[in-house]
Amino acid sequence: MTLPRPLLVLVLMLAALPLRAERIDVAAGGAALVQAIASAVDGDELILAPGLHQGPVTLDKALSLIGAEGARIDGGGVGSVITVDVPDVVVRGLIVTGSGRSHETIDSGIKLTKRATGARVEDNDLSDNLYGIDIHGARDALVSGNRIEGLRLRHMNSRGNGIYVWNSPGAVVENNEIRFGRDGIFSNTSKRNTYRGNVMRDLRFAIHYMYTHDSEITDNISIGNHLGFALMYSDRIVARDNISINDRDYGVMLNYTNQSDIFGNLVTGDAEKCTFIYNSHRNLLAQNRFENCGIGIHFTAGSERNTITGNAFIGNRTQVKYVGTTDVEWSYEGAGNFWSDHPAFDLDGDQRADSAYRPNDLMDHILWSQPAAKLLLGAPAVQLVRWSQANFPATLPGGVVDSHPLMAPVAIEVPQSYMSLAKVTPIWRNERTDDDTDPLKSH
Repeated sequence: MTLPRPLLVLVLMLAALPLRAERIDVAAGGAALVQAIASAVDGDELILAPGLHQGPVTLDKALSLIGAEGARIDGGGVGSVITVDVPDVVVRGLIVTGSGRSHETIDSGIKLTKRATGARVEDNDLSDNLYGIDIHGARDALVSGNRIEGLRLRHMNSRGNGIYVWNSPGAVVENNEIRFGRDGIFSNTSKRNTYRGNVMRDLRFAIHYMYTHDSEITDNISIGNHLGFALMYSDRIVARDNISINDRDYGVMLNYTNQSDIFGNLVTGDAEKCTFIYNSHRNLLAQNRFENCGIGIHFTAGSERNTITGNAFIGNRTQVKYVGTTDVEWSYEGAGNFWSDHPAFDLDGDQRADSAYRPNDLMDHILWSQPAAKLLLGAPAVQLVRWSQANFPATLPGGVVDSHPLMAPVAIEVPQSYMSLAKVTPIWRNERTDDDTDPLKSH
């Protein structure tokens, strides 16, 4: 029998409608979770009961995987514990443990493949995994509010990253807590990413950028890592309002990073270098506060056309390390930087010092190129050279000049909620690993 045309159209429209999403309760134990995923349809919400659920599992339907308090999925040491392989999946409120240990396959607690567009990974606890969360090609993913504890293998490079982002435009990583493992967030070959509000402790790098362009790093906290924020081979980055506390080597590093804004950041707590700028061009460094480091800022390898203004250099043993044969101006439109060792006067009350600041002299250049010359520091001849340069500026070598030093420093406070962590002795002071190396050597 042939149906009338209007009725036929109605039947086809109804057939095209998705089935109504259901809530499915999944009991702990055995293969119940695997079976529930197999029988579910797009849009279903799987609620995992407290207790142990057997993994690994692959989500190949647009499901929501929600954990009741105490629900844990364990991968049994094989591959990734949860693999998301379709768009619009939600993974929330789970304890995720027991990934494999292969770097080749990037075994992770939660893996988002390139088909996992728009995935949401929220409020999970991940531990005993090689990598915490791997965003591997998933566009517009959200990873938010997770607590990730990585492995503590002696060989640091054998550990995995807390969150690994590869070629995932539009990914947002926010408000996560990451401790141990290798790097907190490793972003590689990506663009238009946002990393904000994350707290990262006891790692190699807090945030490690490689070939990640047009992205934003804001309001992150790095505490007790080997290096805070490493921006490498990346352009048009905004790094704003981040804090580095008690990091070992550098607070902020720019290596082959160009046309980026480094604004309103704080580095404090006896790092070797608050800031290291290597072969990086046309960047803005403004309103940052660099204090109590061995070197406030190390500026090298032909970095040019950078604007450095409004920063505060406070209590660093060496404020600036820069070797050059021409003067480099570190003020912009009449506003320079604050230098705690500059004995300045402001007779006209314009909040600018009445005399220029030069952080380095000829002896500094000699000492950097010939470290053995430190034995001569107390010699009368050395003191005579320094006196001559102080009184006859024409004898000074090329180098950094701040023609309009500021009279007051920018104020950036550590949030009260992190003050207790800031006072804890960082683990790197006592923990020995097999690869305590210069971060530039591996690149």
